[in-house]
Amino acid sequence: MTAATLAPPAAASHRSAYLLLVLAALFWSGNFVLARAMHAAIPPFTLAFARWGIALLVLLPLGLKPMLAERALWRPHWRRIVVLALLGITGFNSLVYVGLHSTSATNGVLLNSFIPILIVALGALGFGLTVGVRQALAIAVSFVGVVTIVAHGEPARLLALQLNPGDALVFAAMVCWALYTLLLRAVPPAIDRVDLLTLLVALGLIALSPFCAWEWSRGATVRLDAATLSTFAYMGTLPSVAAYYFYNFGVARVGAARAGTFIHLMPAFGALLSTLWLGEAIAAYHLAGIGLILAGVALATRAARR
Repeated sequence: MTAATLAPPAAASHRSAYLLLVLAALFWSGNFVLARAMHAAIPPFTLAFARWGIALLVLLPLGLKPMLAERALWRPHWRRIVVLALLGITGFNSLVYVGLHSTSATNGVLLNSFIPILIVALGALGFGLTVGVRQALAIAVSFVGVVTIVAHGEPARLLALQLNPGDALVFAAMVCWALYTLLLRAVPPAIDRVDLLTLLVALGLIALSPFCAWEWSRGATVRLDAATLSTFAYMGTLPSVAAYYFYNFGVARVGAARAGTFIHLMPAFGALLSTLWLGEAIAAYHLAGIGLILAGVALATRAARR
């Protein structure tokens, strides 16, 4: 299997990009659910290091040779690539995992839903991003859907949410991801996305190593049982290799703001996964929120075709 076998054909339509963005949101939702579920069993930097170590082992056979062969393409952009690795691999995931040790899943989901808004706001301030009225409306509609799920259909619940240092860390992670998305737009499409992901993971893992070593020097341990091994296996493949590749491709195909709208699918998927994995019941507010989120995403994709 080569990198070329993973790459969608050059004539792939926006519809293909949308499907990949939906899958990315699904895989990342599983990442959040598992990270919160296993936070007492796996230290945060250890989880991040194991995740990206496994991802690199998966990527090297696919991307190493092409990456070296294409070094003339990515070398002129090495500074941007290093920043992307620090933001999207090292910073984002580490901040989320550390933050989830001291904040609730509800707060994490609500903060995660700010990513599309941050992309638009930061993009307009410093990256020359323009967003039409229809696209802004799509983000607003899907955000209302997220709030509906988080508030259980009762706006008064939002006033009861308590913020703590973990929330600040998760929000910092959201800023990292918004900047990652915006900076990713300028990476030339000629650089294969599998090769780019291989390079980003390798650089991000190097930057993550001192934090993992510090954590272990303070007595961190992991019991290698079925639960932790399954967590590592999932984290190192679907949300790391597949979802990042799908998202990178989606940003290149449909743009940063529109791709960011699909992140609003994560609370909807999170509710469904919680039902399947944790036995939680689907309530009317879940269905209402999911409906609004899907309406916002549909509005965003319609805006792309006009």
